[in-house]
Amino acid sequence: MLSFRCPASSISTMIRTIYDYRSQFHACSSRLSYARTMRGQDPWASEDPLGEALHFLRMTGAFYCRSELSEPWGLAMPEMQDCLWFHVVTSGRCRIEVEGTATRYLVPGEFALVPHGLGHTVSSDTLLSDNEAGRSTPMVHDLPHHYISDRYAVLEHGGDGPSTTLMCGAVRLDHPSATQLISSLPSLIVVESAPAPHLSWMHSTLGLVAEEAKYLRPGGEAVITRLSDILVIQALRSWIEHDPAAKVGWLGALQDPAIGPALARIHRQPDNPWTVASLAAEVAMSRSAFSARFTAMVGQTPMRYLAQWRMRSAQELLRSGDMTVADIAKRSGYLSEAAFARAFKRLLGVSPGSVRTRVDASAMS
Repeated sequence: MLSFRCPASSISTMIRTIYDYRSQFHACSSRLSYARTMRGQDPWASEDPLGEALHFLRMTGAFYCRSELSEPWGLAMPEMQDCLWFHVVTSGRCRIEVEGTATRYLVPGEFALVPHGLGHTVSSDTLLSDNEAGRSTPMVHDLPHHYISDRYAVLEHGGDGPSTTLMCGAVRLDHPSATQLISSLPSLIVVESAPAPHLSWMHSTLGLVAEEAKYLRPGGEAVITRLSDILVIQALRSWIEHDPAAKVGWLGALQDPAIGPALARIHRQPDNPWTVASLAAEVAMSRSAFSARFTAMVGQTPMRYLAQWRMRSAQELLRSGDMTVADIAKRSGYLSEAAFARAFKRLLGVSPGSVRTRVDASAMS
């Protein structure tokens, strides 16, 4: 029996939690670099606040499955909170249905991303809807899988009709910027196969995935998982660069000539004793004009955003297990551990100690 839950679940009762295994693809080069940023150092000073925010994204807890399917077939994907689902068609075709979005059809060379981890279905064209067929589409975790490694499985399913091969997976993005980014994304992103200069590199990567998926060559699963991680980042970057919806909200604020640099200063130096006045001075704006513009674009006041960023950053440091709560409190701009703990629980609903306890319990299991 497969069980899908992104932060801490098992893909099989015979295998240790797959989400405890960290993806080898990191947008951030190390925890040390992240800790340096928490200390107010600026290891990657950038004139591009959006690029700098994306630089910190790193994927963890990834699971990958190569599905060899024959019509008629259908797979129901479970909801996975705080995760992103992705699907790559390497041969054949399929349709993907996500609640609240139009049905999309995918062909080889196309990539679908379900950013909010919503439950959805992928199926062949010939599969009747649940109501028409009088039955439910099987959940993917109820079907037998063949495990190539701890994080990579092969699924064979369907009838005796034309075949389709899919690469599917679920990844979790860490770091506070991921929470902001995911909330800004639509329910479904599809990168189409139509030629476009800005997609040439992504199409090349999709071609490599398709080539590796044809055979079970030694190390093939390692190549596919790494390439899939890269595809997720490429899809996010492509959407941000070319979709008008990425020009508003938090993403739009990062690209704003005044609010973007202010956000970058908060991200780089969360321990600095920032005030609305000091942030406004950094970008040569009046206090009132800066506060109004920041709130209108980000959807939060500057001080509220600062407090939440500090706590999300602290949460990631607590999960890393590398620092004491007292040290994290100082890195978050608090003079006392007690004040930090109160603010942490008020904003995130849990205590710092409970986050650390869960991490320790997971490491011992």
